[in-house]
Amino acid sequence: MSRTMLPKQLLPLVGNHTMLQATAARLEGYPEKTAGCLVVCNEAHRFMASEQLESIGVPARFILEPAGRNTAPAVALAALAALAGGTGDAESAAILLVMPADHVIRDTDAFHAAISTGAQAAADGKLVTFGVVPTGPETGYGYIEAEVVAGGAAPIKAFVEKPDLETATAYVKGGKHFWNSGMFMFAASKYLEELGRHAPEMLAACQAAMSAADLNDEFVRPATEEFLACPGDSIDYAVMEKTDSAMVVPLDADWSDVGSWSALHDVSARDADNNTISGDTLLHDCHDTHIHSEHRLVTAVGVHDLVIVETKDAVLVSSKSRSQEVKALVDKLNEADREETKLHRQVFRPWGNYDSIDSGDGFQVKRLIVNPGSVLSLQMHHRRAEHWVVVRGTARITLNDDVFDLGVNEYVHIPIGATHRIENPGTEAVHIIEVQCGDYLGEDDIVRFEDKYGREGTNTRPGSG
Repeated sequence: MSRTMLPKQLLPLVGNHTMLQATAARLEGYPEKTAGCLVVCNEAHRFMASEQLESIGVPARFILEPAGRNTAPAVALAALAALAGGTGDAESAAILLVMPADHVIRDTDAFHAAISTGAQAAADGKLVTFGVVPTGPETGYGYIEAEVVAGGAAPIKAFVEKPDLETATAYVKGGKHFWNSGMFMFAASKYLEELGRHAPEMLAACQAAMSAADLNDEFVRPATEEFLACPGDSIDYAVMEKTDSAMVVPLDADWSDVGSWSALHDVSARDADNNTISGDTLLHDCHDTHIHSEHRLVTAVGVHDLVIVETKDAVLVSSKSRSQEVKALVDKLNEADREETKLHRQVFRPWGNYDSIDSGDGFQVKRLIVNPGSVLSLQMHHRRAEHWVVVRGTARITLNDDVFDLGVNEYVHIPIGATHRIENPGTEAVHIIEVQCGDYLGEDDIVRFEDKYGREGTNTRPGSG
C-alpha cells in the first residue's frame, strides 16, 4: 500500500484520518500554547500533505526537501525556519517537538504529560528524546538505556542497536531500557548548536540551503544545489549519541510505529476471532489474520496468522509473524524496476487524481477526476493523441486557440502536438474517460506551458496533467 508517490504517512491505516493527519492533530487539547505546524516532506508529496492538513483545519507551513538526507538535516531545516519566525513569533517557536508522521499514540493524555516534562528539560538546554516503556522483548526497535526517576527526564547512558531476543528479554526485565521512539524535543537554537559541534558540514549545508531558499506563505524550498551537498544522517547518530546534553523522558502512551502489517494488526480493532478486516471481505473459520481489501471481494477459508492485502494492482499474502520481510520483496521489485514500487493504479495530483484502467500496445485508458475549481496544466504531447469523453460534470476544454465546455456524453479529440487543458469551473467533480493512442505513452512526454502548481517544463516524474 505504501509507494514512493503515496507513502504510508499519507494513508488512513488506522481510523479515518491519515497518519499525517493523526500526527498533526495529536496536540489537540494540550494546555500550553503552540506556535503552529512545520511539515518537512518531499516536493512530490506537497499538495497531498497540504490538502490533508487543510481538510482537518490544521494550518501548516511546508519545507520541501530537494532530496532525502535523513532526519538530522530535515530537522535542521525546520529549526532554521522556526528561528526565522516560520511558525509564529520567535519566542514561541524556539522549542521544537519533532514527531515522525507514521506513529500511533492512543493515550493522548499520557503523551501530553510526557511533552510537558520534555518541555521543561528542553527549556533548560537539554536535547530530549522520548523512550517508550516496552511492553515486551521487541527485536525490531533500538533501545535507550537510562536510570529514570518517576515523572522526570534522565540522562541517557547509551543508545543500543536492535538486540536479539535474549538481550531484548533481559532489557525488559531489567527496567532500565526503553524503545527508541524517534521523537524529540529541544530548543531550535540548542539543536543547531550541537549539530554545528558534532556535524559542522551538515549544519553549513543546511544554512546555505535555507539562506538561498525560495519562500512563500505556504512552501519553503531550500536551495537544491546547496542541500544536495549535505551529508545524510539520523539525529541519533549525528547528535544524540555524541552530545552530553541528551535526556530521555519515559513514554507509556500505547505507542506503535506501525512498522509492519503485524504491528498494524495489533493496533487495529479486532473481531471475536482476533481478525482485523477492512473493505469487502468474507471469512469462514479464520483467526489471528489481517485482511485488507481495497478494490474487490476477498474471501478466506480456514486460515490463521496471515496477512492478505489486496489493492487495484497487487496482492500480498504473508505469514503475519514474518510480515517485516516484505522489505525483501520491495527490494526485488526495485531491482526489476517495477512501477508498483512508485505508484498505485490510482495516482493523486494537485488537481485531483487519475486511475489507469487498461493499457496495451499503443494505447492506455484512464479515468480522470478533476476537483471543483481545479485546472490541469496547459500542455502538449509529441508522441500521443488523446480522446476525452465526459461522464460526469461539465469540463472546460482548451484546444489550441479554442475554449469550450463539454457536458456528459460529449467528446473531444486532442491530436498529437495540440496544446490542451482541462478545467473544472463547477462545484462538483468532473469525471473524464481518457484514451491515449501513440507509439510512446510515457508520462515524460508532457511539455507544460502554464501551470498553477509551478510545474512548467518537461515532466520527468510519474504523473499526468
